[in-house]
Amino acid sequence: MRQTWSYLLRHDPLPVLLSLHLFFVFGIPAKTLTTFNVVSFGAHPFGEYDSTHAFLAAWSQACRSPHPASIYVPPGEFRLGHVRFRGQCRNNDISITIDGKLVPSNDFQSIDDEYWLLFEFVDGVSIHGGVLDGRGARLWDCKNFGGTCPQGATTLGFSKSKNIEIKGLTSVNSQFFHIVFNGCRKVRVKDVKVMAPENSPNTDGIHVQFSSDVTILHSEIRTGDDCVSIGPGTSDLRIEHVACGPGHGISIGSLAREMDEPGVERVTVKAVNMTGTQNGVRIKSWGRPSNGFVRRIVFQNILMLGVQNPIIIDQNYCPDNINCPRQASGVKIKDVKYKMIKGTSATQVAVKFDCSSKHPCNSLRVEDVNLTLHEEEAEAQALCKNAAGTSSSWVRPQSCF
Repeated sequence: MRQTWSYLLRHDPLPVLLSLHLFFVFGIPAKTLTTFNVVSFGAHPFGEYDSTHAFLAAWSQACRSPHPASIYVPPGEFRLGHVRFRGQCRNNDISITIDGKLVPSNDFQSIDDEYWLLFEFVDGVSIHGGVLDGRGARLWDCKNFGGTCPQGATTLGFSKSKNIEIKGLTSVNSQFFHIVFNGCRKVRVKDVKVMAPENSPNTDGIHVQFSSDVTILHSEIRTGDDCVSIGPGTSDLRIEHVACGPGHGISIGSLAREMDEPGVERVTVKAVNMTGTQNGVRIKSWGRPSNGFVRRIVFQNILMLGVQNPIIIDQNYCPDNINCPRQASGVKIKDVKYKMIKGTSATQVAVKFDCSSKHPCNSLRVEDVNLTLHEEEAEAQALCKNAAGTSSSWVRPQSCF
């Protein structure tokens, strides 16, 4: 326990000093905190040996503790296979502090699972600091050159969990998606860095689906796919002060993969910078039947720099013309606000609303938008198809409503 107090005093002394003050002055006992160092369970900090069993053993002890628990990963490089951290735990306060780097095997075939690191059915887990290096380059090469390749593993996933916090984490070179929240509630992500090359396929930065009350703040995402992708069943999502680029922007969708699909609602994207991305803010659905919807969305105070499609709704998504030609999207889109969006477009069409012929977009609002062509050779344009809404204040390019 002496090591625990010493570590806390170095890294976050205020809670420790307050606890000691309460104990010595008022006789109030400090909250019991048990720390489990993965090295004590046999983890190797030099990346030479697999440390999977050591991490699972530390998790097992923390999960069984009746008191708040801490797992500590010291400096070094720790090699892990697929690790599944499962609840239900006896306590709902497990913090994981990572001062080192976690890596998988160099063989991308070695992770025979959808996820590399997965938390399931947990409540009250926080991750602070650390680097997760997915070593995805060999798999990307396989995909980019048309080889027979696996999908690859998502680096970090949370499934059917709640009260989750991720702060100060860096995820680099994921094989597939970097961070996924599936079926989660009350999630807070802050000061996270996600990095992968522009040509790395399917490396979405943060993906949210079937989840509610999720906040993503003060983060930097540079990747080969969507910076943030928002799947069906997402509600009460807030994204603020995020830098995106390169990448494919912030996307709601793809939706309408299934006929019976929950909708997306109450999403706010605010104070975001997009630099050199394929898209800016996008809503995308397959051109086929669906019971889904998108509503009560706000895109506000966004800076676009050389973005190919700064504002886009695409309801005719049909890659390779499979299972969707000549069909209309069933996703109903309404009440979407675009406010204070400025910057430059890398293509002439800076605003494109290509909506469903069966369920036209309605109640779109465009206010104080100023998007010009990146090269300033001509005026940027806005195109509308099956879309209705209003524009107010200064709007450039001229509204197509």
